[in-house]
Amino acid sequence: MQSRRKFIKNTGIFSAGLLALQTDVFAMKSDTFNFSIKDFVSKRPPLAERKFTSKAVEAVIVRIKKQIANPELAWLFENCFPNTLDTTVDFEIIDGKPDTYVITGDIDAMWLRDSTAQIWPYIPFVKEDKKLAELVKGVINRQAKCILLDPYANAFYKDFNQVSEWKNDMTKMQPGIHERKWEIDSLCYPIRLAHGYWKETGDISLFDSKWKEAMLLVLQTFKEQQRWTDKGPYNFQRVTGWATDGVPLGGYGYPVKPCGLIVSTFRPSDDSTLFGYLIPSNMFAIEVLGYLQEIFSLPALKDDNLVAKAKELQGQVQKGLEENGIIEHPKFGKIIAFEVNGYGSFHMMDDANVPSLLSLPYLGAIEPDSPLYLNTRKVVLSENNPFFYKGKAGEGVGGPHTGTDTIWPMSIVLRAITSVDETEIKACISNLIKTNADTGFMHESFHKDDVTKFTRKWFAWANTLFGEMIVHTSIHYPEILKDKNI
Repeated sequence: MQSRRKFIKNTGIFSAGLLALQTDVFAMKSDTFNFSIKDFVSKRPPLAERKFTSKAVEAVIVRIKKQIANPELAWLFENCFPNTLDTTVDFEIIDGKPDTYVITGDIDAMWLRDSTAQIWPYIPFVKEDKKLAELVKGVINRQAKCILLDPYANAFYKDFNQVSEWKNDMTKMQPGIHERKWEIDSLCYPIRLAHGYWKETGDISLFDSKWKEAMLLVLQTFKEQQRWTDKGPYNFQRVTGWATDGVPLGGYGYPVKPCGLIVSTFRPSDDSTLFGYLIPSNMFAIEVLGYLQEIFSLPALKDDNLVAKAKELQGQVQKGLEENGIIEHPKFGKIIAFEVNGYGSFHMMDDANVPSLLSLPYLGAIEPDSPLYLNTRKVVLSENNPFFYKGKAGEGVGGPHTGTDTIWPMSIVLRAITSVDETEIKACISNLIKTNADTGFMHESFHKDDVTKFTRKWFAWANTLFGEMIVHTSIHYPEILKDKNI
């Protein structure tokens, strides 16, 4: 059995040699750009204090830094891209299988959504680094355990003795659960991660009996929350003065008319929905239900019954989307609604957290050049979205979670990743450089007029996603990174 200490030691050998060639000051000479010496000191933990080091990720950092002309952007990339590996992962072998617990950063708990989003940017590099592949498999295994513990929970502990600050929530709390907010995307993200890992490596060993058991529970939970005949087993109430943390009408939310769509009591921001059918999350569900059909159609994993269940459910959600989730905007024409209730009511806004309307192409849920998406995007990035803000410090989407006049860097990143306009991408990157407020990292949000007024100084999802955007840009729009004045 390999210990966590030995695992990390082995993965650090390559990087130790690599980093020995570098100085502590980030502003170093590269093959392409010569930076003047400035105080861009690395914000990464010392090598010995890093939770995990990947030789493949370190090589990517070195390679892409050489393509970046702006020294502050290069500094941000080096700090941010490895932040999940540097600071948030806890790997070990449990019962002969890799197991990786991933915290969000300054909150010591593992969200199914965040843990996938934090690890996802490293998927393209798992074939080059077997230790990194084991780490990712460990996340997949840990997520299956979490789902089997409670498919309605959004955040978990590794230590079952850890006591949640939400222990008095009026829902079925139990040991090992940090928070129990039902969000569709919590069950979509683990499928995305497992499918992405398999497509990159061809390795099907992760699809074991426990993972399959978790997927059957995902299908059951989605079915329950279609609420065809009753409200299902889940409800949630909390004693709080924060309105979006509570759920009305006995903790079941406002009524919905059954139509095939799946109810999501909360959004990926962990704020409660106004209308239960959260459309971006339902579109994400349609996408990953296709992944399950693909996986369990493989000869070695063939399960016609599971495939049939996933296909039927996918068709029902798709029909519900087409009949209820597309609305006619008086200015923009046909667009995708944010939330609906099946009775004809809809809620038009967007939130920075993913899945969002803006992020749908990133999740594979729609093509980026779809007229439906482009119309929706115009609404999201305008004054027609009540949570789109523009100020002295930049522009972007926020949400109720951090209050009015706050912009999430995550929304600016997703705007860049989903854009096909180089001018827009360049403007997003320029804005993101400014939002770091000389900290060297991205944050949860910042005030639209003052980047120094930010929330969460350690938010690994935003950091790693920023790094993913730079990698994406280096592949698709490398000329942008050559602009020193970006």
